Amino acid sequence: MESQILMLIPVGVISWTTVFVFTRKAFPNRSFNFCNRIVSTIHASLAVTLASLSVEDWRCPVCPLASKSSPWQMQTLAVSVAYLIYDLICCLFDEHVNIDNTIHHLVSIVGLGAGLAYQKCGSEMVAALWITEISSPFLHLRELLKEIGYKDTDLNLVADILFAAVFTFARMIGGPCLAYLTLSASNPILIKAMALGLQLVSAFWFFKIARMVKYKLTKRTNSERP
Repeated sequence: MESQILMLIPVGVISWTTVFVFTRKAFPNRSFNFCNRIVSTIHASLAVTLASLSVEDWRCPVCPLASKSSPWQMQTLAVSVAYLIYDLICCLFDEHVNIDNTIHHLVSIVGLGAGLAYQKCGSEMVAALWITEISSPFLHLRELLKEIGYKDTDLNLVADILFAAVFTFARMIGGPCLAYLTLSASNPILIKAMALGLQLVSAFWFFKIARMVKYKLTKRTNSERP
């Protein structure tokens, strides 16, 4: 790994921490989780933008497969690794430490870190980043709306449906295609394992999200009956 990319990670951790500190100062009456979700939304938007800009040919967004990562792809991955390290530390300072979330962060750091270490399969890695982060702003919007008083409102329901729709499109349509391409190419075994694991986790969350949306729509329908 080039020293310039390696240095980007600690600088990124400090930068994300600084953004969080300023967010806390800007919203002193909001919760720790609220401010952290704003930072997470900023990262998701930045990650999707950087991943999109790193695509070499939109006729085949994941091409070339199993190839040497470009400098832009390496920088994109480093920015997200830095964010994940920041967010992992941030989660440990929250009131309730979520073991599932901690494991998710550790696995993601190992996966993206492997891509940086191998300096290979950059196209597949940034595509995975795009797929996993494209629905994140809608995920965080749901929780932000709840804290500012819009829980169980039409606006919150719209956010739920948008999140479910974008998640389904990205994880259950784009995800399997990316997993197949990654597994069929000559990628390192760790990268292939991460691709398969990501798709299995996505399928698990898809069913949970589908149940959530069904419950909320049924609840809304029943409440409107005379």
